Parts: sequence; structure tokens; C-alpha cells
Amino acid sequence: MVEIVVEVVMALPRRMLLKRVALADGATVADAIEAAQLGEDVQIDPQQLGIFGRRVPLGQPLRDGDRVEVYRPLLLDPKEARRRRAR
Repeated sequence: MVEIVVEVVMALPRRMLLKRVALADGATVADAIEAAQLGEDVQIDPQQLGIFGRRVPLGQPLRDGDRVEVYRPLLLDPKEARRRRAR
């Protein structure tokens, strides 16, 4: 059986979660998130996932060395933040 090793990362307000997991070849983003066991208090939006900064669906197959990124929602729209700073 061929294994791949991927990282699952998520930046929280006060800490960063980083887990390295070994999966079977052909594993998906969903498999990596499940294997990483980020914790029950971590809510994951299936629309907010990526691999090296590129958004991907839960069913995206992984390759050895990929970094699965779990994005958190924005607290403020970046355009609105710039407007507020300009005032």
C-alpha cells in the first residue's frame, strides 16, 4: 500500500493548528481533515478549504506533500476595513 503524507493547517485567532497525517494514496481533502482530528470545537466550512492557497472541494484528491488549509471566515470585508482606516 502506497502512503502519502500531507499537512492540515488552520489559523485560529490565538493559535495555529498544524497536523501531519499519513494517508492511503488516493485520499481526499475530507479524509485528511478527518484524520487530523482538529477538535470538536473547530467548525469547518466545506467552502473554505484550499491546497497551497488555491480553493478546492472536499473531494479533491491529494498528492504527497500537499498542505490542506482550512480557512476561517473574515470578520470584516477587506474593502470596508480600508474605508474605515482611511477615515
